[in-house]
Amino acid sequence: MASTLIVPDCSSSTAAGASCFIPVNKIRIRRSVFHVHQQISIARWGHKASLLNIDTRRLFSPMALTVASNAETSAKVIDGKSVAKHIREEISTEISRMKEAIGVIPGLAVVLVGDRKDSATYVRNKKKACDDVGIKSYEIHLSEDSTEQEVLKYISEFNDDPSIHGILVQLPLPRHMNEENVLNAVSIDKDVDGFHPLNIGRLAMRGREPMFVPCTPKGCIVLLHRYGVTIKGKRAVVIGRSNIVGMPAALLLQREDATVTIVHSRTKNPEEIVRQADIIISAAGQPNMVRGSWIKPGAVIIDVGINPVDVRSKSPRGYHLVGDVCYEEACRVASAITPVPGGVGPMTIAMLLSNTLSSAKRAHNFD
Repeated sequence: MASTLIVPDCSSSTAAGASCFIPVNKIRIRRSVFHVHQQISIARWGHKASLLNIDTRRLFSPMALTVASNAETSAKVIDGKSVAKHIREEISTEISRMKEAIGVIPGLAVVLVGDRKDSATYVRNKKKACDDVGIKSYEIHLSEDSTEQEVLKYISEFNDDPSIHGILVQLPLPRHMNEENVLNAVSIDKDVDGFHPLNIGRLAMRGREPMFVPCTPKGCIVLLHRYGVTIKGKRAVVIGRSNIVGMPAALLLQREDATVTIVHSRTKNPEEIVRQADIIISAAGQPNMVRGSWIKPGAVIIDVGINPVDVRSKSPRGYHLVGDVCYEEACRVASAITPVPGGVGPMTIAMLLSNTLSSAKRAHNFD
């Protein structure tokens, strides 16, 4: 019998110990959309835009903000889907300009090993996104019992192919493969996932610049930028310390001059630490873990968690997706918050496209 995931109750009025799930689309929030012009100088953003591969010529265009307008729910909804769409349009324009000027089309190669449905879905979404902006995509799909040497062989071929500007190995790999060996085999010049140890090392060191920044943490920072959230001098807490999200997110916040604390599974009294944060990036993978009582009034929340929750009686699919943060409680306390889905997820793919375009520009000295 399949086990049922019990999710902490998101309603502060429910007795302790009860369990429920309230999907985002069922919360009664009146929303209005307005335009905000970013009043920030190019000089101030030049270095940060360079690191994040942001086109400063388009960074300051008006951005639509979705705002919950009733008194109980005061948080702005940070609409990652809308921001990602805007960025993809910018990327598409740049690719067309590059193709017309020098006849080059950026290429992205994806290596998928095994038959995990979630991995196949991610790869399919990435391929569609590439098609939408004009990036040429290549996919190698290997069986679950393929050897590590077979994977390394394809990576080597992509490393040597000048038409390929980015290489992505879809994780997780089968258990019999050494993930570190495989990721290290990707040329640092084509490491658009930003996982190569040299890229991470450069990200960690002052005075060094990585060739690529990992896509999900990069997307989190770009969301903060695009919504005009001040990072410098703020207290930031990152929940989770994975190599893919938590650790690089903390490094990026530190580069932005935030005072950063990482909360993880061994942290004592995590709620007390989180409650001090002006900015929270949560990547713990625990549904509804961060409660409204954990959040400092006015804090900004970037929720990376995408957790399937069993609700067979309420959804034809049998599950809903929720974040690490209890949305209903948090949106009454925070000043701004990303929804799940529709927050960080679309930004991850947008940043992958951005990194691939940047790689192609660098390879062909195209500005």
